[in-house]
Amino acid sequence: MTTWLKKNLEGDYQIWTVIAALSLISIVVVSSASGRLAVQGEGSIFFTVIKHIVFLSVGLGAMFVFHRIDYHRISLFSNIGVVLSVVLLIYAFMFERGINNAHRWIHVPGGLTFMPSDIAKLSLITNLASMLAKRQHLEYRFVDVVPMAAKIIVVCACITLSNVSTALLLFGTCFLLMIIGRVPLKYLTMTFIGIFMAGSLLVMFGVGSRIETARNRIANFVDNIGSNKKKKDDKKKRDVDYQIDRSYYAIANGGLTGRGPGKSQQRYFLSESESDFIYAIIIEEWGMIGGIFVLILYLWLLYRGMKAVDSSGRAFGGLLSAGLTFSLVIQAMVHMGVATGLGPVTGQPLPLLSMGGSSLLFTGAMIGIIISVSKDKVRDAAL
Repeated sequence: MTTWLKKNLEGDYQIWTVIAALSLISIVVVSSASGRLAVQGEGSIFFTVIKHIVFLSVGLGAMFVFHRIDYHRISLFSNIGVVLSVVLLIYAFMFERGINNAHRWIHVPGGLTFMPSDIAKLSLITNLASMLAKRQHLEYRFVDVVPMAAKIIVVCACITLSNVSTALLLFGTCFLLMIIGRVPLKYLTMTFIGIFMAGSLLVMFGVGSRIETARNRIANFVDNIGSNKKKKDDKKKRDVDYQIDRSYYAIANGGLTGRGPGKSQQRYFLSESESDFIYAIIIEEWGMIGGIFVLILYLWLLYRGMKAVDSSGRAFGGLLSAGLTFSLVIQAMVHMGVATGLGPVTGQPLPLLSMGGSSLLFTGAMIGIIISVSKDKVRDAAL
């Protein structure tokens, strides 16, 4: 087994170790958190766990495939991916039937679904990294920044139609990537102001159930900061408060060492306990120690992903690894922040830990690309 692993798993072995740990934790925690689905008659725990293991295996398979591919080839399809994702995002918003009032998914034959925002994230980050890499030794002009800002605005605006939080996270990732890509401060400031104003106007005056939901959640979070005793007359606000309160109960019940695997009580009350609030279940069952351990795993993934930036002698590889790493770890931090009350409810899954379908596939692909970039150090040493 050791010989096979050394022969077939290339790149940064520490990233492989982190992913293996997160995958094992995911199976254990989803097995417990999915008890809510069994109680509600949405399927047996055994079927749910097997389904999750299958999807997780597909994600790990995508990771294996992409880590063997030369990441430079991916940039060749990034422009097509950006255009395709915009088309799919608009199609999902206009024609697809929503799940939980959100038009984020496209149904495909076989009863499966996927989120076009996953394609958008991977394509836009890859395309932006490619554009930035080509300008590393050239002086920037305003006209050089316009195509980058335009793509970010268009893609994020299309995602906002059905998923405001994902659009904001993608914008934040792209902006960080532009900073690392050495875009001059004056152009960064102009880009930030333009994108921020466009996003603010869309959230403030835009129409659609998800934009309205985003406004309510932000207002609710601000209200809770100002006064925990403020009366909530709106049913949606009460529902959000209920979920946050249950998440607090789970964290309080966990204490230092937790109640033990499979002994969560709040999994029966938290909606989406196996996905959107799985971090609260982790703390309830494994305590503060377990929560900190999971946090360290993501921080270590961030460190190793940025280490790949240093080890890669190629601008595109370093920027691509940075962008994808930021995307995954920032999403994880936001998920943890929601569970602990540090931010408004977003509905973001915890990468590789939450139960999911297509999200696990694209997460695996993104990590596979990061590992592919980390192989540059090994390639250069062999030359």
